[in-house]
Amino acid sequence: MRFWACVMTALAAWCAISAVANDIERTADVWVSSTDIENKLTKQAPLSFVKNKRFAKLPCIVVDPNDTRQTMTGIGSSLEHATCYNLSLLEPARRDKVIEDLVSPDTGIGMSLMRICIGTSDFVGEPWYSYDDMPEGESDPELAHFLIEKDRAYVLPVLKIALAKNPDLKFLASPWSPPGWMKDSGQMCGGRLRPECYDVFARYLVKFIQAYEAEGIPIYAITLQNEPGVNEKTYPSCFWNGEMQRDFIKNHFGPALEKSGLKTLVWCFDHNFNNIRFPEAILNDPEAARYVDGTAFHHYEGKAEAMTTLHDEFPRKNIYFTEGSTSNIFGALKIISFFRNWAQSYNAWVTLIDHNAKPNNGPHGCSPTCIVLNSDTLELEYRFDYYMYGHFAKFIRPGARRIASSASRAQLLTTAFINPNGKLAVVVMNETADKLPYRMYIGGQAVETISLPHSIQTLVVQ
Repeated sequence: MRFWACVMTALAAWCAISAVANDIERTADVWVSSTDIENKLTKQAPLSFVKNKRFAKLPCIVVDPNDTRQTMTGIGSSLEHATCYNLSLLEPARRDKVIEDLVSPDTGIGMSLMRICIGTSDFVGEPWYSYDDMPEGESDPELAHFLIEKDRAYVLPVLKIALAKNPDLKFLASPWSPPGWMKDSGQMCGGRLRPECYDVFARYLVKFIQAYEAEGIPIYAITLQNEPGVNEKTYPSCFWNGEMQRDFIKNHFGPALEKSGLKTLVWCFDHNFNNIRFPEAILNDPEAARYVDGTAFHHYEGKAEAMTTLHDEFPRKNIYFTEGSTSNIFGALKIISFFRNWAQSYNAWVTLIDHNAKPNNGPHGCSPTCIVLNSDTLELEYRFDYYMYGHFAKFIRPGARRIASSASRAQLLTTAFINPNGKLAVVVMNETADKLPYRMYIGGQAVETISLPHSIQTLVVQ
């Protein structure tokens, strides 16, 4: 039944296209990666579409460039302290090459949006810090002691190299905790921001954005708390509910950001799919919502369809996926599902860990990242995930619009985009151990090709 539904969709698309579009013979460049590492973003022979070819009894994928959805902001990972520290261990030329491999759209995989930390996250080797730590029992309501100096050791140098390699790179910044003296716990681990410190924390965040901009690092967007549902005494965290963040945004941070003249976007929530009540509390309040560009999600609990639910409820507010590394071929499946549920971004978490999963002072373990450093030999391993991320980040550029796409077989999963240059990027994933011949239809033209076992394929169609 799904095959015939696909056929009918294709036939309808054929009838709808113009004669001019039908006269343009489409071609496709193709790149493939497979989990056996036989193919690593390997370019294949180009394909030529043909007009009015009869349907074969093959799985099919139908792409409709006229049916557009969300606009992409960027695809990337994180340049948190662990990644930056491991990069700093490399000789400068090798360090620069690894960063280029990550962010260059020409010679690398073109990551275009990188998440950074406001202070430290749990993934750091030294003691956790904020930008205004005070001795126990003391406070600094005027922020006279605010300094970003500790970031100069290895974080800021890496960010500056990344920006030099890709001047269009965007940075998303998130705090894991306010300074401890602002909280009822008196420390960065656990507790809540005291209401009387809402104003000073708002000014703290503004000072961070200004300090980074003074270093030549513009902050494209900010979330106000990483995983606000967490209240954990073993690593930096701070509990918020939706009503607390709503009041903080509309009465403190929103006005402070507006007064500063900064153009940084505000993304609320920044936690799991299973709690959309949190962003609803903010977006249902017009005074708070006017400061908020969209909602940020993680994938550790709940289902990606929650993003569609929130999009349908607030269609003028954007949806972002800001944390969750996905691995192996099924990682591609997850990324496809995020985009098919209206996410305008994707960010993995931790880009380069070492072979001992360090540095990491927190309680959460770390699976091997897309690049792994052997900290004994300083050798680097580029794992399948590096190439898998490249199938999205390199070919789906900022400003691309998602377009309708569907597959007639469950074994083939797909998502498609039209880039600002007019070229289509169609990602196809084969989760099976079999070669799967299939036919792709775009308008009145079709092409036959094969998806390799356990592989991801990107077709750039013009």
